[in-house]
Amino acid sequence: MKTRKLNEEKRFQIFGNIVMWIFSLLALIPLILLLISSLTDDSALIRNGYSFFPEQWSVYAYEYIFTSGNSLTNAYMMSFILTAVGTLLGLTITTLLAYALSKKFLPGRGIITFLVVFTMLFNGGLVPTYMNYCNVFHVKDTFFGILLPGLLMNAFNVMMMKSYFVSGVPDEILEAAYIDGATEFQTFLKIALPLAKPIVATIALFIGIGYWNDWMNGYVYLTRATNLFTIQNLLNRTMQSIQFLQQNSTISGANTGLASIPAVSVRMAMAVCGILPIVVIYPFIQNNFVKGITLGGVKG
Repeated sequence: MKTRKLNEEKRFQIFGNIVMWIFSLLALIPLILLLISSLTDDSALIRNGYSFFPEQWSVYAYEYIFTSGNSLTNAYMMSFILTAVGTLLGLTITTLLAYALSKKFLPGRGIITFLVVFTMLFNGGLVPTYMNYCNVFHVKDTFFGILLPGLLMNAFNVMMMKSYFVSGVPDEILEAAYIDGATEFQTFLKIALPLAKPIVATIALFIGIGYWNDWMNGYVYLTRATNLFTIQNLLNRTMQSIQFLQQNSTISGANTGLASIPAVSVRMAMAVCGILPIVVIYPFIQNNFVKGITLGGVKG
């Protein structure tokens, strides 16, 4: 009986590993094709389509991106600064609000929770939001234009973290801290926050990736301050320029300019430039995330 159970567990593990390998390949193969396409000669890409074995290799798409007059280095720096600052501030606001809402004795807790949840269902719309940020907060063509619109907490993140504080942080430990003379802030900082490492790491990933991939705020609030463009804004502007030349090829000189642009492969190169830092950094973040799950458990 015991041998049969072990065999069943072994077969289940083999089946689970096969399924995970399949899903991993399904996620990895498109990235490999994207990279190969970005290194394929544009004319060969147009003639033969996307292929894992291109007819002719070329790095001209990357040369065009780096030499087209736009500062890719500055855009990367702005993306890293925006992601770091936005993640730190957003995580701080989200964590503090979620911890407060997890307290049953908080005055007005139900009303505040309702207001947070309400923002998940309704929003003011793009035009009123734009008018408020530009006319009241004056964020247009400033760094705050790409920081503030995404900084105001995501209600889903708040509620998810609040649920973790309620179910994942034992009240007995918090009460023991109160008995030992710890203040509410000390209890939060030294007891609740370390125990909440898994959810903190998860929310940090959500916020960080959201800031890194965001292009809408820069598209709306940055019109003249092109030096504040993040990598996503810069690549989006470059893509718009290429599309303009393609749609207006009858304009004098447009055909000459379009002929020197790797119109297809440059899109693949832009996508690679956009996701490359995340692909490189994510394994290290994932290790810390797994470590946070291990350390976040309540030890007997």
